[in-house]
Amino acid sequence: MNQSIIFPDEQRWDEALEAIVFPVQVSGMLVECIAKSQVLSKLSGEKIESAQQAIECFKQVRFDVEELAEQAIEEEEYDSSGRIQI
Repeated sequence: MNQSIIFPDEQRWDEALEAIVFPVQVSGMLVECIAKSQVLSKLSGEKIESAQQAIECFKQVRFDVEELAEQAIEEEEYDSSGRIQI
């Protein structure tokens, strides 16, 4: 794991994005990452029907999501708002 990328144990559901939003520290800077519910469903094999279910699902596949986020950060795949979207 890249030591300049740190994932705090925080996450929240964003209804408008239909995604889990979680922070990541990249070389001391805070970056917002977005994990869409479709991605969480694909990784977990579960259909997401509520915010609570999305958070639980995220917790189950967190390691996989963090790996995807780390790869996107290393490849500098930031969106126009400076976020990483998975």
